[in-house]
Amino acid sequence: MLTMDIATVIFKILKQPQLSYITQDDFRPVLRELLATHPGLEFLQSTPEFQERYAETVIYRIYYYINRSGNGCLTLRELKRGNIIDAMMHADEEEDINKVLRYFSYEHFYVIYCKFWELDTDHDFLIDKENLIRYGNHALTYRIVDRIFCQIPRKFTSKAGGKMGYEDFVYFILAEEDKPSEPSLEYWFKCIDLDGNGVLTRNELQFFYEEQLHRMECMAQEPVLFEDILCQIIDMIKPKDDSFITLRDLKGGKLSGSVFNILFNLNKFMAFETRDPFLIRQERENPTLTEWDRFAHREYIRLSMEEDVEDVSNGSAEVWDESLEAPF
Repeated sequence: MLTMDIATVIFKILKQPQLSYITQDDFRPVLRELLATHPGLEFLQSTPEFQERYAETVIYRIYYYINRSGNGCLTLRELKRGNIIDAMMHADEEEDINKVLRYFSYEHFYVIYCKFWELDTDHDFLIDKENLIRYGNHALTYRIVDRIFCQIPRKFTSKAGGKMGYEDFVYFILAEEDKPSEPSLEYWFKCIDLDGNGVLTRNELQFFYEEQLHRMECMAQEPVLFEDILCQIIDMIKPKDDSFITLRDLKGGKLSGSVFNILFNLNKFMAFETRDPFLIRQERENPTLTEWDRFAHREYIRLSMEEDVEDVSNGSAEVWDESLEAPF
């Protein structure tokens, strides 16, 4: 009850008087205050451009997980149902901002921004279809990327026709790297549901798996036939009706995220098939961490090691300095 009362107070403080919801811009004063006062973010004070990027990323993450209607209007009910109040309190109490895994971690922001920067080869702060197909070492199929760029799971906020902006990319990477979460399941369900009738049929699953099968053959890997895959998926999800899969079926299963990897992410499909012992050990050691938390941790270490190998003068500073030219 206490959390709900705090949520109501915060809601009234943040929202504009004439509105019955909180907009993304309403969160900006909170982020400005955090950036100005938090000891874990002091180092960003000399680069206001990246303070802005950090603030944007935090807000996009909040809306991805909490604004379940996806309309950019955060209601009091959504605020109460989400975990943003707890995360704000955690950020206020914790000096190490990277320990605040929900929304505010600087390391998580750094990973998202660098992944975007790696794909945005011409640094116009936009990503096209060919850029995105390179994501995760060409992990995704063309068919799923086509669905994303048809804006099926989510309309792009980018005003550039046929291109994904930074906010759109944040939603994509959270969906891709945190597949078991409900917003991610909803994102990918829309992609696979070709006719938009609210159920996934055998034909729809086969349409997406066909490309995976072709890629396995091209890589001289032993192909797993669709009939076998279909049985595996049914066994993993245990839907109410074996002839189709609903979103509710997916939300009720622990392996639902892996189903989407089977259909359109070859690298993760192979890792799932081989039951990577390293990943299994990670999960057992830290069961409270989400898939996103584990991914962000691995990627941050990778990025840090890459920078350590480079000369300090053209390491991470070069990435940040160059990036000022494009978006600002």
